Amino acid sequence: MTGIRLTAPAPGWAIDADVVVVGSGVAGLTTALRCAAAGLDTVVVTKARLDDGSTRWAQGGIAAALGEGDTPEQHLDDTLVAGAGLCDEEAVRTLVTEGPDAVRRLITTGAHFDTTDSGDIALTREGGHHRRRIAHAGGDATGAEISRTLVEAVREATLHTIENALVLDLLTDAEGRTAGVSLHVMGEGQHDGVGAVRAPSVVLATGGMGQVFSATTNPSVSTGDGVALALRAGAEVSDLEFVQFHPTVLFLGADSEGQQPLVSEAVRGEGAHLVDASGTRFMLGQHELAELAPRDIVAKAITRQMHKHGTEHMYLDARHFGARMWEQRFPTILAACRTHGIDPVTQPVPVAPAAHYASGGIRTDLRGRTTVPGLYACGEVACTGVHGANRLASNSLLEGLVFAERIAADIAETRPPRTEPVEAASEGGHAPVPLLAPEARTAIQRTMTRGAGVLRSAGSLATAAEELEALHRSAAADADAADPKDAVPGVDAWEVTNLLLVSRVLVAAAREREETRGCHWREDRPDRDDAHWRRHLVVRIAADRTPVVHRTETAAFPPVRAAD
Repeated sequence: MTGIRLTAPAPGWAIDADVVVVGSGVAGLTTALRCAAAGLDTVVVTKARLDDGSTRWAQGGIAAALGEGDTPEQHLDDTLVAGAGLCDEEAVRTLVTEGPDAVRRLITTGAHFDTTDSGDIALTREGGHHRRRIAHAGGDATGAEISRTLVEAVREATLHTIENALVLDLLTDAEGRTAGVSLHVMGEGQHDGVGAVRAPSVVLATGGMGQVFSATTNPSVSTGDGVALALRAGAEVSDLEFVQFHPTVLFLGADSEGQQPLVSEAVRGEGAHLVDASGTRFMLGQHELAELAPRDIVAKAITRQMHKHGTEHMYLDARHFGARMWEQRFPTILAACRTHGIDPVTQPVPVAPAAHYASGGIRTDLRGRTTVPGLYACGEVACTGVHGANRLASNSLLEGLVFAERIAADIAETRPPRTEPVEAASEGGHAPVPLLAPEARTAIQRTMTRGAGVLRSAGSLATAAEELEALHRSAAADADAADPKDAVPGVDAWEVTNLLLVSRVLVAAAREREETRGCHWREDRPDRDDAHWRRHLVVRIAADRTPVVHRTETAAFPPVRAAD
């Protein structure tokens, strides 16, 4: 244990449970429902409202071998290719073999997927898939339908939920085992202020960290809170350098920041073309699947074309779809484009890559266990080994389903006893982490976008590391000053402090990996180097808050060694 915690008031209230699930996307709510069904007293903590996470923004769909002629083995092959040599094959096999039944259970729970005239699930293709295996709902509103289904099930089961609550830190007992979490409720929940949920099992399902970049498809709540909490608690993270930049995000201008509208991969799956300003398709001849190549390949191709032509975006041309197909198959995307003055029925859509999905995260085993006993991770916050160096399109919702069920089964089987959390001071007496002023958020995002974005180099990463360390040192120096001007503890300060921590770790890993692989693109190291770099980078935070990067001996993950 590191003994490192955020600067925050001591919890002023507490509730007890068997399990606390942090996050309300597909991973969190599936875990909570399964735990509750097993008779475990389960509490769900979510940062905004129950349906405000990343899941509801998922447009494309959920991948599973459900179609005639498709098999889990074919799904496995496509996933391994996309992962560029770093997928854990056992994890992928678990995903693709257990996935179809997990989707069927989701349908039994109440999810309605689009169907063909004969009543079968309508399946489409996305990048990297050689078969039509993507189930979708409402055309391009799959995530919204899955979120609706699970939120309704949680409310029907009358689970204890705490909304508008930012998780702060892990609580541990005298043996260093998980004993709950501290959290801050933002004035609209059942409790107010800083409190605690005391539980022997904590499941982090907090989603991604896209807000470390200026432009992202992630919602504003995706500030890396779960990864930051896990790092402070002493957990290991892995593969954090592999941030997937979605190739086709609606370009709103070079200065646009925050969450950007996604133009789903499914649009290309239905036959849209990527073109330059003259209307020339540029993916032909670059990959056997052309526009349906894996996302890292398409993002790189778009970026190269932008550099070649000196432009800030390319175009996605789907005018040949016609108005009827746009309205029925992609109503959400059509509305978003028209809101911003673009009509895809009559115009090519300007697109550019933006930060989308973290392929790495808190390192887990196949039961979702982390390196901290009693702490689990699921969904985008976790690194199960499924995605490797680049996520295959629409595998994320499936990963959330499959591994959530596995986590719930493990907790139900072990049923660890409740223990008393110890005070932070007795864990080593480390001073709390100094908080950054909220205005540092923009500086972090711009540093990360310039230095650790789609295209990276030794120079850009060194500059990013220097700028991030300057922010870190400045906050520490101010905390030690005779007249400190500490940031006031609160949501904005806690979020930006989390952003700084995960940014520092991401950059440390990206500097270490001196090759190009998957969605990690080093212009100064353009080749993939399996002999030296078909390895994972595992990172933890030392007691002095510096990232410690370790390269594995092989492409296999070392055991998690969680004690149960």
